[in-house]
Amino acid sequence: MRELPLPMLPLQELGTYGSRTPRSLLRGPVAHLQGRATERLVVAWARDEAEVREAQRLRYAVFVDEMGARLAPPGGTPDGHDADLFDPYCEHLLVRAAGDKHGEPGPVVGTYRVLTPAAARRVGGLYSETEFDLTRLRPLRDSMVELGRSCVHADHRNGGAILALWGALGEFMTRNGLSAMVGCASIGMRDGGHLAANLWEQLRHSHLAAIEWQVRPRLPLPVDELRTAQPVEAPALIRGYLRCGAKVLGPPAWDPDFNTADLPLLMRIEDLPPKYRRHFLHEGGN
Repeated sequence: MRELPLPMLPLQELGTYGSRTPRSLLRGPVAHLQGRATERLVVAWARDEAEVREAQRLRYAVFVDEMGARLAPPGGTPDGHDADLFDPYCEHLLVRAAGDKHGEPGPVVGTYRVLTPAAARRVGGLYSETEFDLTRLRPLRDSMVELGRSCVHADHRNGGAILALWGALGEFMTRNGLSAMVGCASIGMRDGGHLAANLWEQLRHSHLAAIEWQVRPRLPLPVDELRTAQPVEAPALIRGYLRCGAKVLGPPAWDPDFNTADLPLLMRIEDLPPKYRRHFLHEGGN
């Protein structure tokens, strides 16, 4: 069995730091909005390979340069890009900083990739299935998308970029009659996995999905061998998912290539609290 990485942060820091519908349905820019730091953001779906490459370069900067991931991309992938066999089947959602006065688009500062039910059938499954047995989610497959490779540039992690992405995802789900989102929320393992183990211990008591939706990791994080008695705060992105009604589907998997522990999450539109339905789905009501 592969050994866990040695801790790079002391345990006392656990609480202080912190994952295709036919293209005819995609209609270019989705929104122009202000981020929390008064920056103007533009959200759009990638329209060609060049724009997908922009997302892959951002992913490489975050996952490899920042987090130390070890990638094995398909042959022909340019240097400095994070790519895998699922990318050609996914829709890629981009958020850009404002362009210049000459109309040139700004750099990609945030991204998600979205694998729709039809595309999942074409590629033969979901990326999450490489980490978890998702058998119990079969009843949801026809209306469930997979979200993955989410990341935001270090200079734009003020909340605006991720809210812009979520707004576009909500519009996409509504327009295409989709009802659920599944994916893996990654937790860095610079501490050897203790933060992830503590977080799982907390969330399994407060946010665990019903038994009929629970899944099993293929390479479990050995939580029983890690410290689980220390209260910790979930990373900001996971806190956001939980506020939106997401449920944890089971214990974390260990991804040694990305040096992360991955929590399986499911978010159903019907579980979205009313205030978030108004914000992201533009539904009326008090």
